[in-house]
Amino acid sequence: MNTYSLARAVLSQHRSKKGVMLRISTVIKRAKTILTIEGRIAGPSVGTVEQCWRELYCASPKQKFVVNLCGVSFIDNAGKVLLREMHRLGVVFHAEGCLNQAIVSEISTEEQSATEKSGKKSKGAPIIFYIAFFTLLLTPTFVRAQGQATATAATTPAAGPVRLSLEQAVALAIKQNPTEQIAILNAAESVQDKNITRADLLPQASLHVADAANRVNLQAEFGGKPLVPGFSLPGHIGPFQTFSAGPTFGSSVFDLSLWKRYQAARVNVDAAKADSLSTREQVILLVVSQYIGSIRAVANVEASRSRVELAQALYDQAADLQKEGVGTGIDTLRANVELQNEKQVLIQAENDRDASIFGLSKLLNLDPRQRVELADSLSFFDTPQPEVDASIDQALSSREEWKSIQAQEKSAKLNKQATQYERLPSVRFDGNWAYFGISTSDGIPTYVYTGSVNMPIFTGGRIKAEVTKSDLELRKLEQQKDDLRNQIALDVKTSLLNLQSARNEVQVANLGVKLAQDEVDQARDRFKAGVANNIEVIQAQDALSRANDNQIAALYRFNQARADYARAIGQMEKTYAK
Repeated sequence: MNTYSLARAVLSQHRSKKGVMLRISTVIKRAKTILTIEGRIAGPSVGTVEQCWRELYCASPKQKFVVNLCGVSFIDNAGKVLLREMHRLGVVFHAEGCLNQAIVSEISTEEQSATEKSGKKSKGAPIIFYIAFFTLLLTPTFVRAQGQATATAATTPAAGPVRLSLEQAVALAIKQNPTEQIAILNAAESVQDKNITRADLLPQASLHVADAANRVNLQAEFGGKPLVPGFSLPGHIGPFQTFSAGPTFGSSVFDLSLWKRYQAARVNVDAAKADSLSTREQVILLVVSQYIGSIRAVANVEASRSRVELAQALYDQAADLQKEGVGTGIDTLRANVELQNEKQVLIQAENDRDASIFGLSKLLNLDPRQRVELADSLSFFDTPQPEVDASIDQALSSREEWKSIQAQEKSAKLNKQATQYERLPSVRFDGNWAYFGISTSDGIPTYVYTGSVNMPIFTGGRIKAEVTKSDLELRKLEQQKDDLRNQIALDVKTSLLNLQSARNEVQVANLGVKLAQDEVDQARDRFKAGVANNIEVIQAQDALSRANDNQIAALYRFNQARADYARAIGQMEKTYAK
């Protein structure tokens, strides 16, 4: 027996992250090199196996290679890729056990299918004539079908899914979320309310044109008594025609009440804009939370699929040991029950994922028929923990709700002043100019110009009641302001507490997954060696499932805590809409 010294020196002491020893030895018999692998072909072991085999292949490229996989306990996807490459270069595999034999059979079948496809391509030349003939024969039908398909596609959304990152989802929500659009329209309405209030301060003018026919009852006008003794009044005068045309105008010269109401309307515009931006921040938070929740649902599906694959491998291992007489039927039954449980969990995880993505599509106001895929995944960003006091100060200077209530308070004060100033005199100027006559041909210019001063003397207590109402509104705003200040401080403190807790959870969960995976590997090795039954394996599987769930949940809570902190300090758009 000739042992490949370099490979043995390296691999006999190689230990993967899972704690399983990997050994590779070589035997040369009659121009044939037999490569025996024992352990796991997974993770870092794949690169080590590939390095050893390529050194052997480069040293003797024309020699026949046989790889003995009977001692291999597990092969991951990267290991399967390596075995396919080795098989393509002429390596023959020898395997035992259902799992390894299935992998070798799959690799051989794929290679044979690829060879058959290449052979069929070389034999396709004789049918070119028939293809051309049927193409010419069916061209009119194809053109009509293509026209119908084009018409249908014009009214149907694209069948392909849209792939969205978190940043793209936030941009779409800002652009077309209905709640955000309504908030923008409300802010635009406040601008028009300001313009309406301003119009009372500006001159007003209108054009009046009238052509009338009049008949006057003199007896009714003068009470039936003659103006001159001895002369009786006629019953009526007319009908006669009158014509007038000209402008009427007026303007407030001095009115402090109108001016204060205009100032209050201007402040209300600032409050409405702050409310709109606050709604935008809330919409972004909803989208970010829904997107993170959808990522969590996707991660749950991937973890469930991985556990199904592991359960399938453990079931195959139990079945193989039972066939070999080492295992028992109850071990195989336990493994099968665990496999079915994991499949059921996978079905539920897929349902939760689809429902969460549907909710995200609704928030983005997408076409209900449009499929959505997520481009991002759960990740951990280890950022420094912010200070509480500095974060509260930043929140009070950035939160749009705080700016809005400050503007509302200022507007209420201005409205109170406007009501108080109603007691002061106001000055107006009004007038009209008209071309007046019996007809359009014999009229003369007429005009009336009026300057007036108006000062309320008695209003029945209306002004006093409105001032009292304004005071009550200000007291109510003060209470709301105090409550909002405390709420902002609570949001900041809670988000910082959750952020620190979630950061620690991620670290613990990552360690838990590693330890649970090691437990599964050791339990499998003990079960394979006959030291224990597969109860330990099932318990280790359950522990790994809990560890995976804890890791996904910890990453979700950390990302959600980051979003909650950004919302608490009023930085959602700056953080997620770059």
